[in-house]
Amino acid sequence: MKKFLSLFFILLFNLSVYSQELLRTGPMVGYSAMREVSIWTQTIQPAKVKYVYWNIEDSQRKYFTKEVETLESEGCVSIIKIDKLEPGQKYNYEIFINGKKVKRNYELKFQTQELWQWRKDPPSFSFAAGSCAYINETIYDRPGNPYGGQYKIFQSIYEKKPDFMLWLGDNIYLREVDWDSWSGIIHRYTHTRSALEMQPLFGSVHNYAIWDDHDFGPNNSDRGWWNKEMTLKAFKLFWPNQSYGVNGRPGTTSYFSWADVDFFLMDNRYYRTPNDRKTETREMFGDAQIQWLIDNLVYSRAPFKVIVTGGQFLNPELSDENHTNFPFEKEKILKAIEQEGIEGVIFLTGDVHRTEITKMERDNNYPLYDFTMSPLTSSPSKVFPNSWRIESTLVTERNFGIFEVSGQRKNRTLSCSVYDSDGKMLWTFSLNENDLKIKK
Repeated sequence: MKKFLSLFFILLFNLSVYSQELLRTGPMVGYSAMREVSIWTQTIQPAKVKYVYWNIEDSQRKYFTKEVETLESEGCVSIIKIDKLEPGQKYNYEIFINGKKVKRNYELKFQTQELWQWRKDPPSFSFAAGSCAYINETIYDRPGNPYGGQYKIFQSIYEKKPDFMLWLGDNIYLREVDWDSWSGIIHRYTHTRSALEMQPLFGSVHNYAIWDDHDFGPNNSDRGWWNKEMTLKAFKLFWPNQSYGVNGRPGTTSYFSWADVDFFLMDNRYYRTPNDRKTETREMFGDAQIQWLIDNLVYSRAPFKVIVTGGQFLNPELSDENHTNFPFEKEKILKAIEQEGIEGVIFLTGDVHRTEITKMERDNNYPLYDFTMSPLTSSPSKVFPNSWRIESTLVTERNFGIFEVSGQRKNRTLSCSVYDSDGKMLWTFSLNENDLKIKK
């Protein structure tokens, strides 16, 4: 009998260890709504994944999700929606693989958004933002000094305890060896997502993402990229946003709100005219996406309407791959914002490997601001021209931003603080919603 029990416990231990080893990366908390959230996980080989979760105020009552089997053809990724939740609640959770609990050495938690409308002032919240996350893989990187570094920045973000993280593009860097095959694309996502420093951030902070050229294909790639359907499929597998594309058109365009702030996630690659085309009007978003954006900006009653896109929008100089290189489309968007009387517009961008705020003054109207946040772990760039830059906001080292929204309804304040990779504050800048209203 003792021998039988010993064998039983050895088998149980081995099964537990085996389950631990089956988890490749994650879990990662995706979007948050009032009644549901999504959680993403990747296993090393096909396996069955489920979660147990509980309200932190009632740890005795636990619930299990459905069980999902990961597939090798889809990178062994699972995305599970946890529904039938209650608004404004915080939950802890655990992950089970093949029926066995997998331990993480940090807290796993998620939250649902609060039902505040018609009841009280909107809740305060904070979010992190950054772009250009390069994780070195020497054998496939270009020779020379490593391009990525200071991965501790992800721990620094985690320690700020934001409600969610907004990844502003170039979240991975597809290499030459990656972008022409499904196995290569999955390898790059897996390698980047497996960085140990990212895991606590993934496990307890909600995550939303847009893409830019290095997630989409080769450097400066555009609508002509032959493999864009494949990179779009991978984006959907690895970033559990609430939606992808608009009005039946493919892409990564999406939307979400947090408390009383609206976020418009733009796709700046799928419909982008090649940089060297000379025989047609060049566009970055395309008419259908712009119409969707303006329609929803007009509908929005948010004090801050945040347009999120990979490249800088307001910078007036012809540099990098900013929207000034697409003058007709840029003017079309700016003109629509003015003629429709849309208030509270802010741009949030990445791409250029430096951080800065661009301020565009307008006659008889409120100024427009573009908050550029870059890079996270990629190498910082040299300073490029920007005559509308607020000079005190220029950062040319690895960094991230923390945005905080607070205050009573009709008097909300958005504050942005930028930190270096160690979590040391470099500058802070604030706007009140009344600063973004049309001058009478």
